[in-house]
Amino acid sequence: MSTDGLSVDDGIRTLLLLMPRMVGRAKRLGVPPELQSLSLAPRHLSLLAYLLFDGPMTVNELAARLEVAPATVSLMVGDLSRKGVLERREDDADRRRTIVSIADRHQESINEWLGYGAKAWREALEPLTPEQRRMFVDTLMAYEKALSG
Repeated sequence: MSTDGLSVDDGIRTLLLLMPRMVGRAKRLGVPPELQSLSLAPRHLSLLAYLLFDGPMTVNELAARLEVAPATVSLMVGDLSRKGVLERREDDADRRRTIVSIADRHQESINEWLGYGAKAWREALEPLTPEQRRMFVDTLMAYEKALSG
């Protein structure tokens, strides 16, 4: 990788070519066969990714991370629980709270599916300093925000 600077226009040209290739490769990973009939939406993938990488958590914790209302997460969890993808159990420390986790029977396939992308991100991000990682993540977030108008 070059250490030379990059003009804004050259960066835009490069990214306009790169982003469709990245999306295309991500789509080719495909949903595991046992999950294909579940009609998973992107919001489900984010929820599953948090549970996969951070472990079981409460609906409120998931809502905070996903930046949506707890009621929205409750609906998603209910939907995925009925389909057998997630499990819900009472928190032993506080019976009012529900702990959500990926069902054991789907753990391996979800790990293989979402773990591939995580491995690629790890390879890309590990060589960077924490400050460079922050700038990269902030830049992607700014791009996403600009796309949404």
